[in-house]
Amino acid sequence: MSEPTTLPFFASELDPGPSFMDLLRRVAPASLTQDLGTGRPDAFEITHATTVVAIRTADGVIMAGDRRATAGHLIANRRIEKVFAADDHSGVAIAGAAGPAVEMVRLFQVQLRHYEKVEGVQLSLEGKANQLAQMVRANLPAAMQGFVVIPLFAGFDQRRQRGRVFSYDATGGKYEEADFQTNGSGGVHARNWIKAGWHEGITAADGVALAIRSLFAAADEDAATGGPDLVRGIYPMVAVIDAEGFRLLDDDDVAARAQALLGGAERGGAESKGDAQS
Repeated sequence: MSEPTTLPFFASELDPGPSFMDLLRRVAPASLTQDLGTGRPDAFEITHATTVVAIRTADGVIMAGDRRATAGHLIANRRIEKVFAADDHSGVAIAGAAGPAVEMVRLFQVQLRHYEKVEGVQLSLEGKANQLAQMVRANLPAAMQGFVVIPLFAGFDQRRQRGRVFSYDATGGKYEEADFQTNGSGGVHARNWIKAGWHEGITAADGVALAIRSLFAAADEDAATGGPDLVRGIYPMVAVIDAEGFRLLDDDDVAARAQALLGGAERGGAESKGDAQS
């Protein structure tokens, strides 16, 4: 019969409190050590996640990402997930080295749940953004070796009753965006498309259409960004975050919107009139 698992106890001055990261540093520091060796990053091909976008709307935010991951000049994965729920009212979109990025997101999700269980309340949206900034900063030694992870974070601020978008740099710098932000190899092309169509008070439905169109535009210009694949049925991941919470649009919904765009019904900048509910 196995020994029952017991929780660690700490003296008051050593208590890590609601920080799961501090708890790991005390009880399992090896789990936070990223020993990636001293070899060159081009010694093997690193799988990279590419273009992601976040758009603030009248009711919250839209997050979206294409589904392609690349390793050098090869397509490493055609269905990678790049948009994740951080908790009930926020999400993370990843770009950069895919392995460390997904690990960072999972640790971030656990950190937010840990804080809520210890404190009995959710961390503020600003606090969540700060926590993610610390994780990006902790990844800097790996980033210097080529394993760069630069996420987008967005969510519905329940205190301010509005959507907010945050971007980061490789050193952990956190910057709030007033309107939208993009990231990844095709980010500059997606950003230019969004800039042409975004306006204050844009609806969730129009924001979804704008996000999808921006990813199509990025795929036209950037080989690492995956466009819609009608044969395999692969379309972008799109999430809506508002007062009702985080929800991914189902594949059939995104497929219908994408096919309408490809069919020319909305080319030329016309806004989608579809419902953004999943």
